[in-house]
Amino acid sequence: MKTKTVALVLVIVMLAVFPLGCQNNQETAPLTPDQELAQKHQLVAQDVRMTEQLSRQHALTQMELTAKHLSSVEPAAVQEELNKLQTLYPSLMEVVWSSVTQRDGQRAAKPGQDPEVLTALNPYIKQAKQETVAGSTFISEPLVIKDTTYRILGVPADQGHSLVAVLKQDYLKDIEVKQKQNLRTIPYPAEGNWKMESVEAGTLQEKDVIDPDENGYTSHYNINEVVVKFKQAPTPEQMQQIQQDIQAVAQPQKLLDETYVFQSNAMEAKQLISYFQKYDIYYAEPHYLYLTNTQPGNGGEYRTPAEETADIVPNDELYSRYQWNLPIIATEEGWQVDRGSDDVTIAVIDTGVDMNHPDLRDRLLPGLNVVAQNNNPQDDVGHGSHVAGIIAASTNNGIGVAGMTWYNSILPVKVLDASGSGSTYAVAQGIIWATDRGAKVINLSLGNYADAQFLHDAVRYAYDRDVVLIAASGNDNTSQPGYPAAYPEVLAVAATDSSKRRASFSNYGDYIDVAAPGVSIASTYTGQQYAALSGTSMASPHVAALAALIRSVNPLLTNTEVMDIIRYSAEDLGPQGKDAQFGYGQIDVNQAVQMALQGRESAANWQQWLKRKIFRTESQYLPSR
Repeated sequence: MKTKTVALVLVIVMLAVFPLGCQNNQETAPLTPDQELAQKHQLVAQDVRMTEQLSRQHALTQMELTAKHLSSVEPAAVQEELNKLQTLYPSLMEVVWSSVTQRDGQRAAKPGQDPEVLTALNPYIKQAKQETVAGSTFISEPLVIKDTTYRILGVPADQGHSLVAVLKQDYLKDIEVKQKQNLRTIPYPAEGNWKMESVEAGTLQEKDVIDPDENGYTSHYNINEVVVKFKQAPTPEQMQQIQQDIQAVAQPQKLLDETYVFQSNAMEAKQLISYFQKYDIYYAEPHYLYLTNTQPGNGGEYRTPAEETADIVPNDELYSRYQWNLPIIATEEGWQVDRGSDDVTIAVIDTGVDMNHPDLRDRLLPGLNVVAQNNNPQDDVGHGSHVAGIIAASTNNGIGVAGMTWYNSILPVKVLDASGSGSTYAVAQGIIWATDRGAKVINLSLGNYADAQFLHDAVRYAYDRDVVLIAASGNDNTSQPGYPAAYPEVLAVAATDSSKRRASFSNYGDYIDVAAPGVSIASTYTGQQYAALSGTSMASPHVAALAALIRSVNPLLTNTEVMDIIRYSAEDLGPQGKDAQFGYGQIDVNQAVQMALQGRESAANWQQWLKRKIFRTESQYLPSR
């Protein structure tokens, strides 16, 4: 296998969201920059539409359950139940329980609502009461008031009762804005708190990024910071002299042996690198940034034919209608072998996780916020929550979506701030912290196009301690190696659509190991919501979840053996054998856990099986790590 080239430095959250029919494979004519940009704009709109569907369907399901319950409770208990519904689902800004004999009914409403908005919504609320009391479900058209989308929903109940609610979908605009940034339909970064310089990937040649298409070949770093790894620890006197010479802003940050991040008030990165050459060092490099990498989803729906489903089909309300991604990789069949174990922890190094989400909170361990330096990794972007849900949203609980693992825990580590950006230091610190806290699998849905030795040191730290590291390849439709995915210790993931084609946004190249679904993936989101997003950021957690399932089946497997199982159990797509588009192919959950089970029952048989599989796949690609 070819050694992966190393070259990324700005952590980009890969939350890409793309349509189900999107493709750009070797046999397809490449898109022009204008075509690619137009397609991304189209995808953002599609993603927002599907997210609206998820939001509306989830609200209706919960209202139906509540209405059925309210029909059987004492009248005095109705108000308490309405308050409970609104607390559990904060997007419902008002809920009303009405009957034929009650003109106004009982209601629970959030305080401080805009009177002008309520006045505009009241005619629709009245109409919903009339139609639902008469026995019909009511769904209004989207009502956009003051740049916020509302829906009036109503469900009938027994004995002439009905439940009507105002669904406030304010996060749709938030998703649109963030997706435009994450898809980099504008030159990145357009905003944020970072003093940043853009350079050609793999060099320090300054570059003005004018066209969004150039982002795929660009790295970014903090303009007045540098990372230095000393061969020998500086003495207190030397450290004091350094801080004085560079006019240090603060005490340098230290992580991993004698590696420090220095911030200067007087010098820029190139000057700092030159200054440190007089010391005995391994390297001095820019302090690169990592950013979110996201793409938008498709408004269509995917249904698995009943005859193709396995026995285990979870009852989560959005599963059968929206989660095409799990059946296509044989997850349901794989669940018949194993559904995970709470002994195997998956760390999500990302923007944090919504710690209060009803589909996530029971699966979360105490985490870390590297950005704020505290123990509250609350997600303020949505990306990390989406990634976590793909891996471990509570499955078979009757609400929301199903995660790939039923019992594994998530260790949330927030390394990217509210702008979706984070430093090399933050990402490295998150990897080391998660490793030291016992994570067996680490998901990195982030990346960039510059090789940071500092980040590579942290990756090797985890790899040497038997952690399986999974990373998204990137969403720029380029063969430029992205990091950390391109490090040889990391399993690099490309994205596919529901037709098993490479998603048009997905990066490709010799360093790709496997592919996984990454187009219009339904999962959890901040604010206790759900969203459909696409990108290699969504593909990567499918593979991380598979690694956790494999380690649950057979805890004796090493990280390299787990990675080999994922590669050689994959469904070969594209040209025969390993290729630049899909690596070894799209992951196959059932094949992988079966291999792991064979290894648990007979190590000798498993080794023979693996050898046959390797040579049958393509004899020239033998495992090298």
